[in-house]
Amino acid sequence: MKIKCFEEVNSWIEARELTKRIYKAISTNNFSKDFSLSDQLRRASVSIMANIAEGFDSQSNDEFIRFLIYARRSCSEVQSHLYVALDQKYLEKNIFDELFEKTTHTAKLINGLITYLRSAKRPNKLTGKLENRQTGKPAN
Repeated sequence: MKIKCFEEVNSWIEARELTKRIYKAISTNNFSKDFSLSDQLRRASVSIMANIAEGFDSQSNDEFIRFLIYARRSCSEVQSHLYVALDQKYLEKNIFDELFEKTTHTAKLINGLITYLRSAKRPNKLTGKLENRQTGKPAN
């Protein structure tokens, strides 16, 4: 099945759910008063979604991979901010664990898509025949 729009990409779907949960967690009384941290956490989670969407409309797999790497980096940023929120007691440990795991799962989906795109077949610019991206050999 061919994916026709970014809304069908599993990592984007997971990032969207993560962002919803982060917005909900930030809306708590103590957390919402820390404007800087809550803003950074919101921006990082939204960045995951945005980079997957933007990369999806790239003209090449290499460009899409570049945006996916940005999205994966934003996952790490979210996790780092979650630690700050936990240390400041803005989040209960169980909420921290849930959000951290959701972020880890999102990053794994992104990594899987990167791996797939790196191994995807591409046309050879000289011959026009399909070849494996990693080996450069003709595809079957």
